[in-house]
Amino acid sequence: MISLLIAGTRLPAKSGATRKIINPATGEFVIEVAEADREDTLLAIEAAKAAFENSIWKTYSNIQRAEILRKTAQILSRDKSQIAKAESLDTGKRFIESEYDIDDVISVFNYYAEQAETLTSRTNSVDRENIKSRIEFEPVGVCALITPWNYPLLQASWKVAPAIAAGCTFVLKPSELTPSTTSMLMDILSEAGLPDGVGNLVLGAGATAGSLLSEHPAVDFVSFTGGVSTGKLLMKTASQTVKKVALELGGKNPNIIFADANLPAAIDNALTAVFLHSGQVCSAGARLLVEKSVHKEVVGEIARRAENIVLGGPFEANAETGALISAAHLEKIENYVANAISEGAKLIAGGRRPVEAHLQDGFFYRPTVLDACHSKMQCVQDESFGPILTIEVFETENEAITIANDTIYGLAGAVWSEDSEKANRVAQALRHGTIWINDYHPYVPQAEWGGFKQSGVGRELGPTGLAEYLEPKHIWQNLAPASSGWFSEGAN
Repeated sequence: MISLLIAGTRLPAKSGATRKIINPATGEFVIEVAEADREDTLLAIEAAKAAFENSIWKTYSNIQRAEILRKTAQILSRDKSQIAKAESLDTGKRFIESEYDIDDVISVFNYYAEQAETLTSRTNSVDRENIKSRIEFEPVGVCALITPWNYPLLQASWKVAPAIAAGCTFVLKPSELTPSTTSMLMDILSEAGLPDGVGNLVLGAGATAGSLLSEHPAVDFVSFTGGVSTGKLLMKTASQTVKKVALELGGKNPNIIFADANLPAAIDNALTAVFLHSGQVCSAGARLLVEKSVHKEVVGEIARRAENIVLGGPFEANAETGALISAAHLEKIENYVANAISEGAKLIAGGRRPVEAHLQDGFFYRPTVLDACHSKMQCVQDESFGPILTIEVFETENEAITIANDTIYGLAGAVWSEDSEKANRVAQALRHGTIWINDYHPYVPQAEWGGFKQSGVGRELGPTGLAEYLEPKHIWQNLAPASSGWFSEGAN
């Protein structure tokens, strides 16, 4: 049983409600969790507020906060296998992918430990004698951290680590579908020395457990990763108390292959770009743009290889990708493909559930390739968040840029070309937050992550990711105070 964590104490939900978590690859029961509502969330917000204003946490130095982050990374490394197993049971992703994710989480905590250690004030040069002007960076306050189901622990680390580095307190609400590793993280933070009440955990659906986090005036900052519609609603409710908001809302990411690219590498990476974790990745390269002269070669090989991808559960040695998160998501993906075909897309691979007997209890869908697409199609514009690749054709560099930017999103994209100058021109012209050249998917904690347009506002990771959790304060000190002389002293 996973309980809530409020002010350092594990608690059931006030209502007594619980939720059963199942493994989407097998349909088997994983664990039961407390299901919070607004009353529980209010207690968590109050605990975070009290810890920010009145606890020992206010006295912790940058170095002490860095020590907690570094110790957290050490414990994560110690317990990596156990944590990765829990991640795979909740999400259905391959165990090896979960292990890679934990390595990335460790890197994030170590990076923000370094950032905490170097956090300092800034002195300004002013053209006046006897004046000192400096900028101090203070924690923003109580933070609401709301994370998705596709990368539960990784997305939590992107928010929790900078919050601690900055000296904030927080209420963390993971997806109701994948709470296990987030709960494990809270225990690890406690073991690493985080004081009670600094970090609080509420579990449950967004409508009941999460909505208060964007509404309550005691919350100073909301960081949310998830869908566009939920992000818009959160932004609207947060505006009522004029709180800071950072949103990462997904994307419909173009992957551009020019004829002069290293085609074997481009084709191989195009498969990874879209079918890793069955496409349940915000930055998935779900739009493949191929130069017309190599379209037949590229698309034929991608379709052939897509048909050979092996589906399986987290612990199947030969599996190359895993299950979708739920029955509802599987149905959504099926409808998405049916609608695409009705629009005129040509199905050349996948488009069905697998037939293997051992996959029938899970939520699996074959990697799917749709050719003959164009940017006016709904399947090209809407994010599927599944194993679906749409293919568009271009003839010129400018046409490729125009097509790639023809989207409401702007999270990520890629350019494949052996012409470095051309690749960099295109990268500069794309309106997306991360651009890979001759690669796809790598990221590092030092580099900011986030999107243009409706992919969100704000950034995670990098120095800017820490700045989201800080408030700059200008302090002006006059060392030789005197009368201003602006107004006369007047007659006696």
